[in-house]
Amino acid sequence: MNKRNYQKELDNLLDSMDGKKKLLLHCCCGPCSTYVTEYLHDFFDITLFFYNPNITEEQEYIKRKEELLRYYAEVGYGKEIKFIDADYEPERFLQAAKGLENEPERGKRCLKCFELRLGVTAAAAKKGGFDYFCTTLSISPYKNADDIMMIGEAEGKKAGVPYLVSDFKKKGGYKRSIELSNEYDMYRQNYCGCIFSK
Repeated sequence: MNKRNYQKELDNLLDSMDGKKKLLLHCCCGPCSTYVTEYLHDFFDITLFFYNPNITEEQEYIKRKEELLRYYAEVGYGKEIKFIDADYEPERFLQAAKGLENEPERGKRCLKCFELRLGVTAAAAKKGGFDYFCTTLSISPYKNADDIMMIGEAEGKKAGVPYLVSDFKKKGGYKRSIELSNEYDMYRQNYCGCIFSK
């Protein structure tokens, strides 16, 4: 079976689009969101969706959210991008991770985490009348784009909103996110967010 080329699929979709569509973009943090919004804002009316119950320490959660908002206050097209601050509910993540606490990074616990976050994002996209939803998570070289796509598409089918095909580390996306993070002197965390990854 041939491996899907998510970047080619996304390029073809963007080429075929007539006018801007509404995108609900799950964002995990400021640095991961930089390149993704730079890349997509010409094609979509973007609403950022900050839903990260995996960030189990409240101060870390607040720090990442404030850094994200600071970046969009400073960047030129930030006025075009809306923001939804979803509920902070670490207990939902801890419930989803129950029994998987000793799993390695990139293991079953992470898949459950993606499923939780993308499921809530898909439901919010349906409720808000969005054309697509997706996540910034695939920009990380530590995240498996196939896992994210599989879960995103499954959650999209459940909710009735298409998941935007994507692997944002392609086209130098990860490198560009580091450049933008440095340019705006952004806080870059060194772990995903949960107490287990820390």
